Amino acid sequence: MSIHKTSALVKTDKLVGIFMLFFFVCCAKKPAPEMKFEETQLTSDEKGHCLYNTQCFSPDNQWIVYDTRHHDTLISHTGTIEMVNVATGEMKKIYETSNQTQYGPGVGAATFSPVADQVLFIHGIRNANQERPYSMTRRTGVAVNIAQPLKPIFMDARDVTEPFTAGALRGGTHAHTWSGDGQWISFTYNDEVIEQLDKSKYDIRDMRTVGVMMPAGPVQVEDDSRLENNSGELFSVVAAQVTDQPAWGSDEIDKAYDEGWIGTEGYRKQDLSWQKRAIAFQGDLKDSLGNTHTEIFVLDLPEDPSQARADKKPLEGTATTPPNVPDGVAQRRITFTSKGIIGPRHWLRTTSEGTMIGFLSEDTQGVIQIFGVSLNGGEVKPLTANPFSVQGSFNFSPNSRYLAYPADNSIFITDLETGKSDRITARFTDEDAPVGGVVWSNDGRMLAYNRYVKSNEGRYLQIFLLKDQAK
Repeated sequence: MSIHKTSALVKTDKLVGIFMLFFFVCCAKKPAPEMKFEETQLTSDEKGHCLYNTQCFSPDNQWIVYDTRHHDTLISHTGTIEMVNVATGEMKKIYETSNQTQYGPGVGAATFSPVADQVLFIHGIRNANQERPYSMTRRTGVAVNIAQPLKPIFMDARDVTEPFTAGALRGGTHAHTWSGDGQWISFTYNDEVIEQLDKSKYDIRDMRTVGVMMPAGPVQVEDDSRLENNSGELFSVVAAQVTDQPAWGSDEIDKAYDEGWIGTEGYRKQDLSWQKRAIAFQGDLKDSLGNTHTEIFVLDLPEDPSQARADKKPLEGTATTPPNVPDGVAQRRITFTSKGIIGPRHWLRTTSEGTMIGFLSEDTQGVIQIFGVSLNGGEVKPLTANPFSVQGSFNFSPNSRYLAYPADNSIFITDLETGKSDRITARFTDEDAPVGGVVWSNDGRMLAYNRYVKSNEGRYLQIFLLKDQAK
């Protein structure tokens, strides 16, 4: 090879090298800028301002919705849903119950639709009184359009009178969460018909389960003079299969609860097909010794879960059997851990692209950490490694880069790419520590959380806002 050809090749190699370096510099994933939060107290009036653990920001991130509970357990006493502007602090009442007493109806756990100016919340049955108080089986989902405040829209139909109605349920829905497209709603459910059989010592035990509402309605139910029944805008079904006597050491469960939608648009299954709608939930099973153990389960939902299964058992249930799971729902267990889910009450959350489920459990030192697992199962991986326990519900940021959660009497975020955890509030006393979870705005630039603040009249649950100041 001649000197000239060798020189030409060297020059070409240099040019290729320079080009490749330029390509990787330009195309490589750039590290996210460090988030720097500034905290403000958003509410200060002397009443409760209770945030739900997710979806409390309006689609445009300008408003935060809350109920006026002073404590998480007081939905039956609470009659008002409000929202507050994140920039001005302006407060607006958007719903108030009629004839509110300590027995109900009660409202709470308000969420904003991710795509519309509509708020959804738990609403006790309208005839609540001392004999028929608010309870797990006596509540429903009600929505309000922000442009038409105080006008209730019953989302799930309720029918506790035989013959029951397909698309309606016979008990209480709660902890409602919107799907990413705002079209479907998940919830936890308890059946009143089965509850009454329990009370009469019938050989059936009430079992909490998970269900969904979908736009296959409206469902018409004949209202009665007792105000026990109501029609609904959406078609409702139970989706998780539970049994009152799960076999020891099996994947059968007697309770399904604290669910979350998987991804904003679903997830990629192991066979590489796309599952558009799916829910992750916590399921209680019996281990080989008969001890209760909580693991993660997934429900893959069909596009139209309004059809009964081939066994012809009615979706609406019977006088002695609960509502039935529809055709096409696939339920499977994801985790097979030694300890199961452990820690404060929390709802399962997934990354926005639907690749990982987050949950709480103990590490080898007995500290409550956040762990993650693939939607297709496999190895469970720790996402946090703090020397102190997580103290409440957590949420992934909209871009799936960060986790936000309460721990060590503070709010923390953990960068999932670097593993670095940052305390982004002061460390408060036990009395003044954050309460409940912490919620991201839809653009990922703000976080909202609750804690109690002392005033002249007492201590009230207030809303605090953390705004990212990084450019």
